[in-house]
Amino acid sequence: MTADTRPRALVSMDTALDGYTERLFGHLPRADQRRWAQVYLQGLLTTPGKKSVRRLAASVTASPTASQSLQQFINASPWDWEPARRALLHWVEERHPVHAWTIGQAVLPKRGEHSVGVHRRFDPAAGRTVNGQFGLGLFLSLGGASVPVDWRLMLPEAWTDDPDQRRRARITPGTAHRAPEALVLELVDAVAAHTSAARTPVVADLSRLAGAAELLGALGRRGHDFLVSVPHTLPVRAAGLAPGRADAARAAGCETTAGDLARLGNTRHPYAAVLTGPASRAQPMRIHSGLVRVPGAETGTPATGRVTYRLFGERRPGPGRRGGPIWITNMVEHRMDDLLYLARQSAEAGRALGTLAEDFGLLDFEGRSFPGWHHHMTLMSAAYAYKSLPALRDRQSRPGVPAYPTALGSRRSA
Repeated sequence: MTADTRPRALVSMDTALDGYTERLFGHLPRADQRRWAQVYLQGLLTTPGKKSVRRLAASVTASPTASQSLQQFINASPWDWEPARRALLHWVEERHPVHAWTIGQAVLPKRGEHSVGVHRRFDPAAGRTVNGQFGLGLFLSLGGASVPVDWRLMLPEAWTDDPDQRRRARITPGTAHRAPEALVLELVDAVAAHTSAARTPVVADLSRLAGAAELLGALGRRGHDFLVSVPHTLPVRAAGLAPGRADAARAAGCETTAGDLARLGNTRHPYAAVLTGPASRAQPMRIHSGLVRVPGAETGTPATGRVTYRLFGERRPGPGRRGGPIWITNMVEHRMDDLLYLARQSAEAGRALGTLAEDFGLLDFEGRSFPGWHHHMTLMSAAYAYKSLPALRDRQSRPGVPAYPTALGSRRSA
């Protein structure tokens, strides 16, 4: 590294950052690539405000050509991001027990039409149609923090089927249009193939996905425990009826919707719980729980092996109240406390996305290429993990911090 491109020292961190960079990006074949990976990481960790390539370079090195070199490294250099993501996965697993694999969706608004994958799509969080890039990330939920370790970019057919668009955006061969449900499975399959720890439950918000039922079945056939939020309109069938209950919507085998079944209750009893709400105020919630079958999830399942799931949701009294999220899980024997804990991991991944946007440059990538997007998301995830895990350990070591379950499968309902 020459004098004018040497990164300015991170206070009390440079030695650790050197080793971290080597661990994640040591597979890069050239020394200059490894050097620019560290410059980018250090810039993400220290640059206040917008994380443009120009500002990242200026905050780390005095070299007048650093910005151009860093731009080349992110957008044009043909380095493989997948080994870095696998190394990040193992680095996190070595340092903290993982409680869930949680799927989060990132919305990256864009003004123009030239950034790879940009299209118009309804954003439920914003309540409006947004022009931008839409990505899905898999987060390791650690009980107090969620760390992204892998990403997929949603590519409409207008991008994948047009040879000129593919060439300009440098979309890699073999990358095709995939429905969001298929991208979720790709993320889960990729982490399952490379994890060094025991598999943990998959937690995902599928409430806006038309193919939620098929995804439930696919996760189950792969042997995953899961807890997913599904559309209120998802067709389900009650799997049993409590003695003395004769409501048609709750009768065994009668098809209804997930929303109606959660609102009415089901074959067993309502479950009352207290969850932590905004500003840490305790909020009583009444949870209705029951056993169901999901017709669309049984594709490819042997007739003798029809799957029973547990459905639960919050009941909000009053006319016209739609209620909260509806969750379905194949962990039918787990205690409701454990299932509610897992449900909270979805919100935690959402908070992590907010921090990534505010402090780590999630929304600031200005490149247009497919590899550039993945390079940026990989380095951003690495910077977030590097800063978040020490802070998590510090929080959990303080007196009075509640412990999180480390083995959800060890506690079963009666």
